Amino acid sequence: MATMGKYCKAYSLKKLRQFSQWTERVENSKKEKKQIGSKEVEINRELTDDDFLYLQETYVVTDGIFQDKNIIFDNVTSEWQEFCRNTLLFDIPVDEPVQVKASVG
Repeated sequence: MATMGKYCKAYSLKKLRQFSQWTERVENSKKEKKQIGSKEVEINRELTDDDFLYLQETYVVTDGIFQDKNIIFDNVTSEWQEFCRNTLLFDIPVDEPVQVKASVG
């Protein structure tokens, strides 16, 4: 079963491709059904600059919301993390406890 993380954010592939060390594992893109002659077959979708991929909290990029499925980029280095923070402005939110004050009266 695919794993859902706590946080991911969608980015256009055009933005992700700005990273100088970007590589794509296109063989892991989502499958699409296509009619070839009289047969319906599943093929990997072609990724274009206009497609959106998901940057996970682990800094892995996926073609979908699951952390461990359809992994397109997983070369997580300090340079990649810096690019994500500074160029993409990727910031993982921190949940802080909410304190509720008792009402007066």
